[in-house]
Amino acid sequence: MAHYSAYNIRIILVLTLGSLTYGYAFSVITNTLGQPGFLSYFNLDSNASYANQIEGAVNGIFSAGGTFGALTVGYMCDIYGRKITMNTAAIISLVGGALQAGSINTAMFLVARFITGWGIGMMVVLIPIYQAEISPPSSRGLLVGQHGAWIVLGYAIASWVGVGTYYSSNLSFQWRFPLALQCASPLALICCSPWVPESPRWLLMQGRQEESWGIVSRLHVDIDGTGSEMKSSYAQKEFHQMIKQVEMDSKAWAAGGGARQIFTKPSYRKRMLMGFFTQYSAQATGAMVVNNYIVNLYKGLGITGGMVLILGALYVTVATAANFLASVLMDHVGRVRLLIIGLTGCMLSLSFECAMEAQFAGTSNRTGNAFGVFFIFTFIFFYAGGIDATSYVYCSEIFPTHIRSQGMAFSMIGTFLSTVVFLEAGPTALAHIRWNYYIMFIGLTVVDIAVMWYYFPETKGLSLEEINAKFNDEVAVHFSEADVPTKIGDVTPSDITNRDKVEDERLEHPNLSSSSLHRRM
Repeated sequence: MAHYSAYNIRIILVLTLGSLTYGYAFSVITNTLGQPGFLSYFNLDSNASYANQIEGAVNGIFSAGGTFGALTVGYMCDIYGRKITMNTAAIISLVGGALQAGSINTAMFLVARFITGWGIGMMVVLIPIYQAEISPPSSRGLLVGQHGAWIVLGYAIASWVGVGTYYSSNLSFQWRFPLALQCASPLALICCSPWVPESPRWLLMQGRQEESWGIVSRLHVDIDGTGSEMKSSYAQKEFHQMIKQVEMDSKAWAAGGGARQIFTKPSYRKRMLMGFFTQYSAQATGAMVVNNYIVNLYKGLGITGGMVLILGALYVTVATAANFLASVLMDHVGRVRLLIIGLTGCMLSLSFECAMEAQFAGTSNRTGNAFGVFFIFTFIFFYAGGIDATSYVYCSEIFPTHIRSQGMAFSMIGTFLSTVVFLEAGPTALAHIRWNYYIMFIGLTVVDIAVMWYYFPETKGLSLEEINAKFNDEVAVHFSEADVPTKIGDVTPSDITNRDKVEDERLEHPNLSSSSLHRRM
């Protein structure tokens, strides 16, 4: 039974413009590094060693900017709200993209890459938080999963744009136009932001119950047997749970000493480590190294020219489709199971790819090279279908509301720190030890699978508040989604608050009737 409305879906789709911003900005450099115009303009086509250093710096400083952005969002989200933080991230991404497209020297380009990384680092942390806080438990995987799906759609758009501009005779247009195009999605997000409400859970933390209820009451509906919408008692129950959980968490937060509990309280510390580990393990598959240096990988298999860019575009197109598939599956299969399936598939695919590289790289054996390409595609299918979207969903839901922004930020630092290390070393490692570099990722993934199998709890189907129980924290109110909703009139936060007071007094005075209690209110 659906609990979300057209209003809910509209908000999710607007927010995915932020996901698209991250995906396009992250991926556009892949083809840029293969564009003759870019290589010629920055004198990277005559000195291979210098080119490897600059390529590593371009990717490394972008990830460093992303780390800074993730830390920024953890601070801004709680103080200024999700919406202001989103618009700030969009403006920074817009400025960074414009500076990249207009760069006149290497130093300017590297500074622009840091600024862009800063903006998209904020965006990739914020968007899944925002989406999770407006999504019902039964469909949260589908709705928050759109974040990962639209990130990879950004990859695909960047790749196909790169294919098109590769054949341009204007060498400047070859690389400047794709970089300039990354300004489109953050600009669209800024323009559409008036139609996006603030997170109702953040509003509750600010004591703004009326505003919060106005949003929650519009987010969820039920579909009856005839297919028509009706007001849902689910919205009442969710809002009641949200209020009680915020009250209880606020008291515990103040009593426990505030922010220091993030790492001193065992249950919070466990969540922070799990979030970081989830994002780190995604990068430890070697996915970003494969994606960012796929041009070199294809060249090693004897594939050159425009076909390299076409295969790269097909690669991310497969990834886009697999991410959408994952968003549909994870509410049924479960987050942890899907992550383990994805990690296992990546580990096996990369093992076979190493074998093909070791045996056939640099040869004219068409069959061996074809299998090399095949295993590259099976790798991205398992990564996108099992890990990509799923990791964002899992990290966005394992934290309680009052530390969700800090938790998601710390999780994404796992991505950016990992990519700084792996991508910075990538060009040099691939130039000297070639396919042996991937053996490290295979070993890391084996360890990651075992850790997830034994220690990670499943969160499928639970409300954000009920997930606390998975970490031995108290849940203020439990309710079952299986309850049959009834047609009801409008309800206000004061109605729910008064009902809560009645329930509290009933526990204290069991001999009083409900009518007597209401008169006393």
